[in-house]
Amino acid sequence: MLPHLSPAAAEALRTALLRARYTTDGVRELLGPSAHAALGRSEVEPAFRASRDGAELGVLVRLLLLGSTEPDAAVAAALAPLPPADAAAAGLLLQEAQGWRAALDLRPYGDDDGDWWVLSDLDARRQERDHVTGVGAASLTLAAATVRRPVGSLLDLGTGCGVQALHAGRHARAVTATDVAPRALAMARATFALSGVDVELVDGPWLEPVAGRRFDQIVSNPPFVPGPARVDYVYRDSGQDGDAALAALLRALPEHLEPGGVAQLLGSWLHVRGEDWPDRVRSWLPDGVDAWIVQREVSDPALHVGTWQRDAGLDLASPGAREQAGAWLDWMERERVEAVGFGFLTLRRTDGEPSVVFEDLLGEVADPLGPETAGWLDRIDWLRAHARDDALLAAPLAVAPSVVLETYAEPGAEGWTEVGAAVARLDGPRWRHEVDGPAAALLAGCQGALALGELVELLAVAHDRPAGELVAAALPAVREFVRHGVLVPA
Repeated sequence: MLPHLSPAAAEALRTALLRARYTTDGVRELLGPSAHAALGRSEVEPAFRASRDGAELGVLVRLLLLGSTEPDAAVAAALAPLPPADAAAAGLLLQEAQGWRAALDLRPYGDDDGDWWVLSDLDARRQERDHVTGVGAASLTLAAATVRRPVGSLLDLGTGCGVQALHAGRHARAVTATDVAPRALAMARATFALSGVDVELVDGPWLEPVAGRRFDQIVSNPPFVPGPARVDYVYRDSGQDGDAALAALLRALPEHLEPGGVAQLLGSWLHVRGEDWPDRVRSWLPDGVDAWIVQREVSDPALHVGTWQRDAGLDLASPGAREQAGAWLDWMERERVEAVGFGFLTLRRTDGEPSVVFEDLLGEVADPLGPETAGWLDRIDWLRAHARDDALLAAPLAVAPSVVLETYAEPGAEGWTEVGAAVARLDGPRWRHEVDGPAAALLAGCQGALALGELVELLAVAHDRPAGELVAAALPAVREFVRHGVLVPA
């Protein structure tokens, strides 16, 4: 059964959830830090214990988050003014002899500006082909990396349960969301109705539903898992061989962007024996786009296959899972796959000389990448406007406030001997650059008062080196410092 919330039912359910404080803050306060953290690890007993004295909120937590069957009277009180029978008719509850239990996952989700509620499938249905995932790691990762500047129109391509479209409603005047799966569209429609968000939903694969349309921004968490050309799970598998679906999407996206429009998506690409992965992805990019491709993880074939089988809830020791893993690994051997990369892809349609950058950013990043992505786009614009050496030399620059100089030394017979230095940002991706003495001195002089060219001339005199030699050595590094936000235009 597909969920269907009428406007009246959505309003009644929203009233009940707000009255009981079934919100992110309300649930966190009820459970307390320890039980809330345990629930995040799928350890439910501490949450059951913490919810016992939670009155109506406790009933909703046990019913909607913990998979409990709750008595009819308690559910009726917690959901009032929405009768449990009406919630069941909408596809949200199932009646049992002992009372009611959840038919879908309904959980609070929000940001600093307020709460939403997201509908998705329960984990018990995870091995169904059209399973709709909820607010998972990939959804949170993309949401944190998305640029949040006001735009007129935004497309959420492959919306699933609707997480990215919810966020988009905060900064886009008009939001369109697509999906190929009827079940996902039904979940998203119910999510939007319950959360009071206006989104245009259209049905169809990839970009077909928006043929001929352009948007100021596109976000997408597409089926990005490389493997054989089959679809075991709609949310995960593209049905195309390897990373061919990502390649086709990157080639097609710019046609659906307004001039200056930005597309951001998650993706995975193959590391093929004898190829450099940036060359592989670069071959997919059309003309006329800035591109920032950030590789966040690299998995060997066995880890890649095992990760996604576990994600599907499979028993990896079962004959069926072993057979699937074997076929997947055989395919990788035939395709000469050595590893699989995963990361963020940002494209911007431009009329200028495109800037295409590939970077590895492996390991944990504490700060959201959305502000960094917005800053990267601004800095690329500035560098394009200062592409000529004389323009860059005429610009005053300043070291960003979050940048520090680190020096390191090694022990010796007479104590510590300094052997190197680096400048590092203490925010964002924590970019770090090794620097020598002249580079450190140049950065120290970048305080926004003098043009870069004047600083280079002073440095040349101080170090008794030809100014032209220092210019040739410094400008490539300066451009890299600007791109990484170590230096900022004064």
